Amino acid sequence: MPDLQPTAAETSASIPYIDRDVSWLSFNYRVLQEAKDPSVPLFERVKFLAIYSSNLSEFFRVRMATHRNILRASKKSKKDLDFSSKRVIREMQRILHQQQEEFSQMFEKNIIPELQKHHIHLLRRLDLNEEQRLFIESFFRNNMLPFVQPVLLVKHKIRPFLNNSALYLTVWLRDRETHRTKYAIVKIPSDHMPRFIELPSSQDRHDLIMLDDVVRHSVSWMFPGYDIIDTYSIKLTRDAELYIDDEFSGDLVQKIKKSLIKREVGSTSRFVYDRNMPEDLLEFLKETFRLEKYDILPEGRYHNNFDLFHLPSFGLNHLKNAPLPPLPYQPLENTSDFFGAIQDSDHLIYVPYHSYESVVRFFEAAAKDPDVTHIKIVQYRVARKSRIMQALKDAVKSGKQVSVFIEVKARFDEEANLNWGEELEKAGVNVHYSFPGVKVHSKIALVRRQEGEEFKLYAYLSTGNFHEETAKIYSDLGLFTADERLVKEVGRVFSYLETVKIPEQEFEHLLVGQFNLRSRLVELIDREIANAEAGKAAEIILKMNSLQDRPMINKLYEASQKGVKVKLIIRGICSLIPGLVGWSENIEAISIVDRFLEHARVFIFHNDGEEQIFLSSADWMVRNLSYRIEVAFPIYAEHLKKEVKNYINIQLSDNVKARILDEEQLNKYSQGSTDIAIRSQVETYYHIKRNMGH
Repeated sequence: MPDLQPTAAETSASIPYIDRDVSWLSFNYRVLQEAKDPSVPLFERVKFLAIYSSNLSEFFRVRMATHRNILRASKKSKKDLDFSSKRVIREMQRILHQQQEEFSQMFEKNIIPELQKHHIHLLRRLDLNEEQRLFIESFFRNNMLPFVQPVLLVKHKIRPFLNNSALYLTVWLRDRETHRTKYAIVKIPSDHMPRFIELPSSQDRHDLIMLDDVVRHSVSWMFPGYDIIDTYSIKLTRDAELYIDDEFSGDLVQKIKKSLIKREVGSTSRFVYDRNMPEDLLEFLKETFRLEKYDILPEGRYHNNFDLFHLPSFGLNHLKNAPLPPLPYQPLENTSDFFGAIQDSDHLIYVPYHSYESVVRFFEAAAKDPDVTHIKIVQYRVARKSRIMQALKDAVKSGKQVSVFIEVKARFDEEANLNWGEELEKAGVNVHYSFPGVKVHSKIALVRRQEGEEFKLYAYLSTGNFHEETAKIYSDLGLFTADERLVKEVGRVFSYLETVKIPEQEFEHLLVGQFNLRSRLVELIDREIANAEAGKAAEIILKMNSLQDRPMINKLYEASQKGVKVKLIIRGICSLIPGLVGWSENIEAISIVDRFLEHARVFIFHNDGEEQIFLSSADWMVRNLSYRIEVAFPIYAEHLKKEVKNYINIQLSDNVKARILDEEQLNKYSQGSTDIAIRSQVETYYHIKRNMGH
């Protein structure tokens, strides 16, 4: 039977709760903290500034756009909502103003001087010597002139279209004849050339200039007859959500293709401007581009700071993290009998500490093995150049039946997934696409192999995507298994995805979204509550990206009130408030932000000493628990359960990169319970290295 959805009473707004988007901004501040941390190598600090900016750009394209659309909606449409978007936007803008100020201060007063200490100088146009000035003038004429698109703005008449996330300079002009003030915009063509331009410089230094300042230097040539009073940067971000009308009918793939075309012309979700811009110019721009007060946000002199990803490092690798090369998982990477090794015992890998090679080999071995008859996989996000996808095409050539379920609603990967679907179909793969109303977020694969007179099934279940590139920076756990309790139910999930027919048998071992995921999690918490009430030890440890679902938060509050010890490791959104008197005294929560993106989901229930451990693709958000096909899978092998507990205990002991989550959202660093510095990601790497005998 389909899983029960929360009732109106369960979704009550009366429980202590931090708005999900306010909590997300607190998470992104933890990223900014990494850029502030002087113990982090310089170029890693620059990278965290870029990550912060990239995160924020997506936030505005998706989440802030949602709030803005609610504000634009009619009163009738808003009456059933249980929150005030206006209140939330005000709070978010207050937080963002503080963070943007801190970002600018940090970049100008910390990062720039640190770069200079290492002979890297980011110059402005007035800093240039004669050789450098001639260089950028030549560079502008030869490379940039066709792309700058100068437009003189005329009030009420000329309102040029601002491309999503494109950079522009607004130019404050004075007509030499009439002495009247006018305004114009000029595009900064960062979509066509590097943001950082290397300048001629002496041997002992590296001089750079930003593309923005090359345009600033050259702008007078574009407006003959005018004096340039000043220039100020602007950027407009557009709504990136795909609003698919009548989603429950028609061809979903075609609707998504049409919606992708519209994404870049969506409504305004953010207009950022140089905070030094005069008020008169800002008012002119607000009127010209029909902006409202909730659309605008002051920033520094430069926008699109995610371009800091591309700041040249000039080979100064000592200013980066020391490498932690992925460790080969020898039992699968060095075996000549890949499936025999899985038949003998379950195997668990933890990327990026372990190499991702064993996952790739799972598919390459299946493609080559003459006894393999079927391969199935769910594709949510996948690398542009993928050995896994190539292995699937090779398997078809070898006469195997290959089935791929492609989730075309994976945000910002819709187009890539559609392209992969077409390519796989041309190769003869049986491709199944998303069905309306539900997103498939499971990370599972299945291989069917003929062994003697019978068929055997082999599965790979993971907390992360089948993506060879993100596997280098996302920390995820993956299980290889031939355990019949699990592989048969994985087969049942694929049967549902391919036929959309509800399985006749209920899931007993897997927790599957839309079927038993939410209800089984509630049962597992209730069992801990019952044990606590009976005077037994009761504990729940949860690691995930986000905790936002109100009914589950309420259930954790109930567990705390009954005496269950709850420990949370939440990377991102945490709407639950730990440590509140009368609500959550028995709940502790930390967040870890470091060189790898914490992405694994782990659920551990004490169960009166007989611990049950699940790994999962699902966070505890409404969307994951109620509107997605997710899979949480148990770890049955005792040696693997012990290993998962080791990983989690290392994270709970982190006193270098762990922040305490609390009501004030101050993101204070955890002091831990030992004087020995424990940086969990580095500690985990060497723990695995020691155990594998490297």
